[in-house]
Amino acid sequence: MAHGPWRILALPPLDAAIFRPMFADLAAEVSVPETRDREGLHAALAEAELIIGDFTGALALDADAVAAAPRLAFVQMPQVGVDSCDLAALTAAKVPVANTAGANARAVAEWAVAAAFALCRHLIWGDRRMRAGSWSQSELLGRGTREIHTQRVGILGYGAIGAEAARMFESLGCTVSYWSRRRRPDVSPAYLDLDELVGWSDILVVALPRTPETVGLLGPERLALMPQGAFLVNVARGGIAPDQAVFEALDSGRLAGAALDVFEPEPLASDHPLRSHENVLLSPHVAGATGQAQLNILSQVAANIAAAVNGAPVINVVNDVAPRIHRRLPDGSLAE
Repeated sequence: MAHGPWRILALPPLDAAIFRPMFADLAAEVSVPETRDREGLHAALAEAELIIGDFTGALALDADAVAAAPRLAFVQMPQVGVDSCDLAALTAAKVPVANTAGANARAVAEWAVAAAFALCRHLIWGDRRMRAGSWSQSELLGRGTREIHTQRVGILGYGAIGAEAARMFESLGCTVSYWSRRRRPDVSPAYLDLDELVGWSDILVVALPRTPETVGLLGPERLALMPQGAFLVNVARGGIAPDQAVFEALDSGRLAGAALDVFEPEPLASDHPLRSHENVLLSPHVAGATGQAQLNILSQVAANIAAAVNGAPVINVVNDVAPRIHRRLPDGSLAE
């Protein structure tokens, strides 16, 4: 039975004309919501079959959105994180959700290493003093500059990003250990229990996905386990290390510095005390934003959408749904 072209709904804040060349060779039509709000999203969902998720999180696919999309067959997120998707609702609807695992792993890992260098040598602090007219050689040295190879680096989460960061830190001569929810017997860094890793790490790199189990994982009590004067580098998601807990650990001196690319909520409030703390390197959630990474993401998105349209299995499915995509009728039943 012929069903016409597949209907692709692109939710990122980009014009549909940007997406159409990506799928010009497919039997598919691309549209975007008329308005970037709940009403516009729900109106567009009525006919959507394949969705490219919104990397900003503004157009979240919550349970109500899933219910408004009876023909939905597949969701492709253009990023690693899927926290803007209600995975339980999508799984119950038998809709596979895929991410772009590994596409920006190198970019994010490089940011983590660069941030660790900046913290060890107090580069941001020194730059601020120079711009203010100072020449603070002895004062900067007195802050405790360190060579990175002397630091014990803990990697919290050992997915594609964590593994790449571990490889880079090891190549610099650092002793590296890790913790993840699934132990990896075939990797070189030593595995430590969570609290042991936190208490061991001179530099703790957070590279975990945000899930109900990881929200608040690095709260005040666990941050207090870190060695006095340790550094925190967060390239994961906001809320895993709550902003207020990180600020308090900095203010107490438990943390000598932090490099933060993620916050909760985003953007970070203009009057948040983290913005004025001199021992913080702040970044607007761009650790993975390189030209190479963006091309990798677009390539994975295009390949998975093409696989869905052509009847091939999609890759990087993160929920427990079979990876072969089937069209649906307006009542939600499978098309023949």
